[in-house]
Amino acid sequence: MGAPPLARPSLGERAGSFVDRARRDGTAIRGHHNENYVLSLTERDEAHLLGLEPGTRVTVRIRRADALSVVIRTWQYEDEILDAVQGVLPQVPQCLAKEGGFSVHSYVEGVPLSSFCGDGKPVDTLRIDALAGLLARMSQVRRSALPALPSGWPRNDTDGQGFLRTLVRLADQQIRRPNWTEFGGLFAALGIPEDALLGMAERVPVMVRRPHSLLHTDLHRDNLIVPSGGAAALVCVDWELATYGDPLHDLATHLVRMRYPAHQWSEVIDAWARAMHEIRPAAVNGLVKDLRHYLAFERAQSVYPDVMRAARSLESSDDLDRATAEVSRALKAAAAPLRLRNVPGEQEIERALFRWLASRRKRDRDGLGSIVQAFRWQADRRLSLADDFPESAVREALAVEGAAPARRVFKGTAHLNTVVRVPSFGRPVVIRRRLPEVCRREPSFLSEHAVLRAIEQTPVAIAAPRALALGESYPSDRFAIHTFVGPRDIGSPPNHPVNGLLPHEADGLVDQLCALTQVDYKQVDPLAGERGFYRWLTGQLVLLVAELPKKSQQLARYLGLPTAGRLEQILSRHEVSHREPSLLHGDLNPWNLVRRDDPYALTIIDWEMALIGDPLYDLVRHMHLTPTRPEIRDRMFSRWARRLPPEYTRDWRKDWQAYSRLETVRSAYIDLDRLVTGASLDAPNVRRAVESYAATLALASGSLGLPLRSTANPYLARALV
Repeated sequence: MGAPPLARPSLGERAGSFVDRARRDGTAIRGHHNENYVLSLTERDEAHLLGLEPGTRVTVRIRRADALSVVIRTWQYEDEILDAVQGVLPQVPQCLAKEGGFSVHSYVEGVPLSSFCGDGKPVDTLRIDALAGLLARMSQVRRSALPALPSGWPRNDTDGQGFLRTLVRLADQQIRRPNWTEFGGLFAALGIPEDALLGMAERVPVMVRRPHSLLHTDLHRDNLIVPSGGAAALVCVDWELATYGDPLHDLATHLVRMRYPAHQWSEVIDAWARAMHEIRPAAVNGLVKDLRHYLAFERAQSVYPDVMRAARSLESSDDLDRATAEVSRALKAAAAPLRLRNVPGEQEIERALFRWLASRRKRDRDGLGSIVQAFRWQADRRLSLADDFPESAVREALAVEGAAPARRVFKGTAHLNTVVRVPSFGRPVVIRRRLPEVCRREPSFLSEHAVLRAIEQTPVAIAAPRALALGESYPSDRFAIHTFVGPRDIGSPPNHPVNGLLPHEADGLVDQLCALTQVDYKQVDPLAGERGFYRWLTGQLVLLVAELPKKSQQLARYLGLPTAGRLEQILSRHEVSHREPSLLHGDLNPWNLVRRDDPYALTIIDWEMALIGDPLYDLVRHMHLTPTRPEIRDRMFSRWARRLPPEYTRDWRKDWQAYSRLETVRSAYIDLDRLVTGASLDAPNVRRAVESYAATLALASGSLGLPLRSTANPYLARALV
C-alpha cells in the first residue's frame, strides 16, 4: 500500500471562480492532456487558503474534457505521485490543492528546455548527464511510498517480459479501444488491423531480469524545466503518466520523445548506464539486448495518438500536407513492431485523411459540407448512373464514407472497399477506390464496370454486384460504387470459403461459370474471341517474367527458375485444343467468393481481372487458387462438362493439366516477387500463397522438368519464410 495522502486545503465554493480566474488572468502553457495556467495569487484569501504569500505564482492544471484518450495511466491522481517523489528529486512541484477536475501545483521558476532547444537539436553534454541522473534517481523512490498498483500488474518486480506485455495490452485497452469508434475506419484505411497491438503482446520475448522502479514515461523537452536559479540543472514536471516497472522503458520513451538527433542516441544511452550503475547496478543488466524491445513498443503505441492528433488537427487548421507527413512518419516508425505489411504512401494517406475529415464537417444551410470539394464529383462517362441511384445518392455515399467504422472497411491487394448505408437507396453499397502506388504484376484487360453492367443486362443466373456509379472525387481520387454483397448485418465481415467449397457451393459456382458463356462478351470487347488463347496466355506469362524487377529476376535464377526466354522455349512445347471463348472472371480465389443462403450458394465479386478466353481456364485457375479436395474437383469437372455444349468442353480431360501447370509456374514467379518486394502481403490470399512458397517452387520446377536447387542459403531461407 502507498503512503497516506497528505492533508490539503479544500477550495470549496471558490473552486469555480478560481478556475475562471486562471483561464482569464493566467498565462497558458501548452499541454496535451491538461489546460495549464501560471497564476499569481493576487487575492489575499486565495493565498491564505493555500498557505502562501500574496503574489506567489502557482500552476493551475485543469483536466481537458475534450482531450483524446491517447495515454496509458497507471494511477489516477498525480498528487499522490508528487508526494512520493518529494525529497528524492530536486524541486519537483508540490500539489497544494485539488478539487474535482483541477489541481494547484507550486510553480517551478524557469523555462522549458523546448523554448531554446527544440526537437531535433542536440542537447549539451552537461544536460544529458543531468537527465541521466534524474532517470537514475527515480529508482530511489520506495514502492511503499507509491499508490497501489492496478490489479493484473506483474507480481514479480524483475519480470520485464510481463511488464512489457502488460504495457502493450494497456495500450490496446486505454488508447486504441476508446477511440476505435471514431478513428477505426481511418486506421483500417491506413492498413492497421484491429488486433495489431494484441498480436505484438503475444510476441514479447523473455528478457533479462532487472529491478523495477518508479518511471516518469513522458520526459520530453516540454516537461523539463531549466530553473532560473538554484543548484538543480533540470526539474521534471507533469508526472500524471508515471508508472512502476522496468527502467529501460523510461529510457526508451525518453529517447523517442526527446527527438534527439541520431548521433546523440549512443551518448544518452551511455550516460544513463553510468548514472544508473552508480545507484542501482542491476538495472543496467541486458541493456544492449532489451532496450530495442521497449523502443519498438514506444514506436508501435505512438502511431495511435500521432494519427489521431494529426486527424483532429485538420478540424481547425486544414493543413493536410503537415498532417499527411506526420501520419507517414508515425506509420513508418510503427511498421516493423506492428508487422504492418504495406505502409501506404503519402498520396494514399492524404486521401484517407481527407475523407475522414470531410465526413465530420458540419453541414451548412445548403446541405453540403464546409469542405465543398468533398461532395463534388466528376462522373465517368463510360458508365451511366443506375436508374435507381441518382447523383444525390452518390453524394450521400461520399458524405459518409470517411466515417465508416473499421468493421466496414476492407483493404485488398488493389482496392480500398468501404461499406456505407445510403438512406435514399434503401440498402448498403460499397465504395471501391483503387489504391495509389499499387504495383500489380498481373494486368487487367477489361473494365470491371463494363463487365458488371454486361452481366446485369443479360438475363442469366449469375450472382454478382451491380455497378451503380463511376467517377472521381477530390483530390483526384477515382471510385466506383457497387451494390454490397455480404451479410445483412453490414457490421459483420463477409463469409468466404477460405478452406474450400462445400459440395452445394461447388455446384453453385459451376452453374454460374456455365451461365457466363451466355453473356455477350462482344459488348465488353468487340475484338476478343480469336483462336490461340493458350498461346496468348503463355505469352503474357513470359512478358510478366521479363518485366519483373532485377532483384526478383536474380533470385528466381538462383532458385533455378528459367529466364523469360528459356521459359518461352519450355512452354512452347505444349498446346491445347480450341474451345469456344466466353467471359471469364479470371481470379476466383476464395476471398472473391461470398457465401449466401440461396440456390446460388456464392456471389462472385471483384471482377477487375476479367478476360475473354477458354472457359476451362477459369475453372482450373479457381482450383489452383482455392484448396480443392479431389472429390470436389471431380464433382466440379463432371458437372461443368455435363452442363455446357461440347464446343466449350471438348478435350478438357487432356488439356486441364496444361492450365494447371501454367498457373503453378505463374505463382512461382509472382509469389517470389511478393516476397522480395513485400507487395500486398497484408492481403489474406497473398499471405497464404507466400507461406507455402517452398512447395510452390518445388511443384513449378518439377512441372517444367527442372531440378530443384538447395535452399540452404540464409538469404533464400529468409525469402521462403
